[in-house]
Amino acid sequence: MDVRIISFGLAALSLLTLTGCTEEPQVQRGDFSPVYKGIETRLLAGDLVSFLVQMEGARGNNDLSDYANCAAAQYALIRGYGFARHVRTNVVEEAGLWRADAVYTISSALPRGLATLDAEVTVSNCRETGIPTV
Repeated sequence: MDVRIISFGLAALSLLTLTGCTEEPQVQRGDFSPVYKGIETRLLAGDLVSFLVQMEGARGNNDLSDYANCAAAQYALIRGYGFARHVRTNVVEEAGLWRADAVYTISSALPRGLATLDAEVTVSNCRETGIPTV
């Protein structure tokens, strides 16, 4: 088992599972042919949300981060917010299946920090690049 972890702190318990998605179709981008396997969303507390994403064909941690960003941005829009801030991501790869547990805060105003997402811009970019959202 190959384990890769990106951690920026903040552990929280999963309190509520809000949504789940079924397997997404394969997307072709040159030599990159990811298969998006779904998104599970868990509300941890108030504005703190965890996104569990899975995919095959990832080139590395950044592909999982992009997938999680797309999920977080769409979730923020669904909840009536305009922004998300990345807190931490844990990535694991085993036998070609990549999994990430990414935590974000969502907010109506631009949050402090460097890892912020403008939800509308991010969702638009996700659509253009073929990355699924919630």
